[in-house]
Amino acid sequence: MATRQLTVDRERSTERIGRDVETLSGPRYTSSDEAIRRYAYTPEYRNTLDYFIRELESLGFERYEDPVGTLVARNRPRGEPVFGVGSHCDSNRNGGRYDGTLGVVAALEICRLNEELGLGLPLQLVSFLEEEGSGFGQMLLGSRIMAGRVTEEELREGFRAVDDGRSFWEHAEEAGYDPGRWQESARVLDDLYGWIELHIEQARVLQDTQKRIGVVDAIAGYVHSDVTVHGRSDHAGATPMGLRLDAGLVAAECMLKLERLAKAAGEGTVGTVGELALTPNLINAVPGTARFSLDVRGPNEEAFRRVTRNLAAFAEEAARRRGMTAEYRERQALSPVALSGGIVGALQAAAEGSGEPFVRMHSGAAHDTMSIAGRVPSAMVFVPCRDGISHSPEEEADPADAALGAEIMLNAINTLSAGTR
Repeated sequence: MATRQLTVDRERSTERIGRDVETLSGPRYTSSDEAIRRYAYTPEYRNTLDYFIRELESLGFERYEDPVGTLVARNRPRGEPVFGVGSHCDSNRNGGRYDGTLGVVAALEICRLNEELGLGLPLQLVSFLEEEGSGFGQMLLGSRIMAGRVTEEELREGFRAVDDGRSFWEHAEEAGYDPGRWQESARVLDDLYGWIELHIEQARVLQDTQKRIGVVDAIAGYVHSDVTVHGRSDHAGATPMGLRLDAGLVAAECMLKLERLAKAAGEGTVGTVGELALTPNLINAVPGTARFSLDVRGPNEEAFRRVTRNLAAFAEEAARRRGMTAEYRERQALSPVALSGGIVGALQAAAEGSGEPFVRMHSGAAHDTMSIAGRVPSAMVFVPCRDGISHSPEEEADPADAALGAEIMLNAINTLSAGTR
């Protein structure tokens, strides 16, 4: 049976969301006045969790933290079915106010609206630990722990803090958690019959197409890897051009080849070289070694994997042609994730009912929802960010768009929850 479209005071939601974001940009919630900098197990991160805890407890939510520090709050006893909403509130190492945090704030607003409108929806808010990888160099760490996509050896020894080199395990224990029970984190997902995460888009599609909402039906997978080219370092003035083994030239050829391969692959495939290191990195020396990173992504795994394979083969051939060698090493890979047709459909219907412009789209960036979707029917909602800027102090989003996103999510959850109350 169809449910009626809920009427929400968007202006009031906008004001509250804006207030939350502004508060969480203050000095108690970031270690720097130049950017948002809050990483797992830091005082600023603890203060941020405590802010959400106070707001949720005022709504009557029971809250707890899983064995490694992911925040969970729910308005039903454990064991009863609930619908999940949330995101993460840790930041990039030079972050802005909206990435991740806006999703938790929007989830909090859904909890407020549920109470104000007397809907009685069974809800569970989750703020995942360490999504950005800023503390331990591991993206989606809290949700990967919850999904069982890590090993105990990695948690004990493999994952090391970026700032002091100590293990994740040691930091978690020092913060008062019990990482020895990390596998119990999976229980957070046991009662969920659905999950929606709101996030800024981190691109320009919504802005450039003048849409206020993106209903996300898939999340791109990716390969992160490195290519290292071995040549010979010589004096930049004394070595004739025909006698050089310049590793930098092979790197340059590969960067241009990556662009051509990604464009030819289509299917939403993108490829980026974000790191480039030349050795000895002197103005008057021919580079003897060049290392560059590869970030190749897309919603079609065969397409982006093919680009990566072809680029690795090209690098070897380009190096050999110039009398050098090249080697390829994969760092990490994630498969793309198709999101739940039922959740996406409910969001699309709610977006249509809002009367605001929206579009169905895939996410090119990774999100915690990737980890959850294997266990729980899941989807995402995107809101625009100005000029697509994210992971930057210049990041900007409109709280009014987040309020609209919260309204659409609330309507979708209301539809999906018919018969559970």
